[in-house]
Amino acid sequence: MTEVQDSKSVLIQVIHDGMGVADQALQHTVLWKYLLLLQENNTLPGAICFYTSGVRMVVEGSPVLDVLQSLEARGVHLIACRTCLDHFGLLEKVRVGILGGMGDIIAAQWSADKVITL
Repeated sequence: MTEVQDSKSVLIQVIHDGMGVADQALQHTVLWKYLLLLQENNTLPGAICFYTSGVRMVVEGSPVLDVLQSLEARGVHLIACRTCLDHFGLLEKVRVGILGGMGDIIAAQWSADKVITL
């Protein structure tokens, strides 16, 4: 096993129901692969924030739920926008991460040295 690279000051923002612009199945596959490779390569971000339609990734039935649960178990902070979840009627279906507000997302952004938006 390789050593975990120090990337605690990296914040990833997931703002779509998947990654990229393509059909939804491909978007989900690409995001799943991206997150899996972060884990396999031990390039763990300090946090991942989910807002707008990106909150769909932290709820029951998400195609990336397994890898997100694994990342969280390894210390990655997962923050999901409560307002966005409420908007989509998904508050009761959250299965990973914490419910946060925009203040929590702003705090994570300002404490990061690097922000990656997917």
